[in-house]
Amino acid sequence: MSAWSALIFDLDGTLIDSAPDIAKALNVGFALNHWPVLTAAHIEQFIGNGPRRLIIDILEDLGLAYDEAEVQRAFDGYLQAYLEDPAGSTRFFPHVREDLQALRDAGIRLGICTNKNHAVTGKVLEQLGLSELFDVALGADAVPACKPAPGHLLAVAEAMDLAVGAWAYVGDTSVDQRTALDAGVPFFVVPWGGGPLVQTSQAQRLSRLVDLLECSPAVAKEQK
Repeated sequence: MSAWSALIFDLDGTLIDSAPDIAKALNVGFALNHWPVLTAAHIEQFIGNGPRRLIIDILEDLGLAYDEAEVQRAFDGYLQAYLEDPAGSTRFFPHVREDLQALRDAGIRLGICTNKNHAVTGKVLEQLGLSELFDVALGADAVPACKPAPGHLLAVAEAMDLAVGAWAYVGDTSVDQRTALDAGVPFFVVPWGGGPLVQTSQAQRLSRLVDLLECSPAVAKEQK
């Protein structure tokens, strides 16, 4: 039996490779301002802080001038396009779908804390057939302040009525790591997405999600 009563996951880069669909939607928004078309590989390196920050980070990386009205226009176009086709090119990382089911079958409750838009998150989970596996999923705009604000993660735990010390957070970026650290909960990092770039102990590195069935809460607290 697992030591965890529940696990909360990041979504993009942790469970799914959604960069192609994010890029497709973002390019719709960019086109409204006559900004350049970007590749998924270019956009992927900025994913993790939510769509509005994604837009601004890319514009600053490209050295493009912008104002708030343009950012809002791009965001609105992105959101509309993403809602229309939320997961057409999105794929699971290796073994993720079967491992989530294995965790659930082991009696572990599952949640999601993601900086993806909340409405898009629901549609992505539905289209990928994941809705039934997760008790709670909260997107960036469902809370007063999104990751790395620890309140985002703790809001998921509160909605799931989780006991302190009985759950962990799993992600693929330093944003996820900081969120868990500031929330005072154990953190694990996946080997795909941005996972290899996260500086942490070997004990917190997963080879696949079912490794969590064997991980001890005491070991997981060895934050670095």
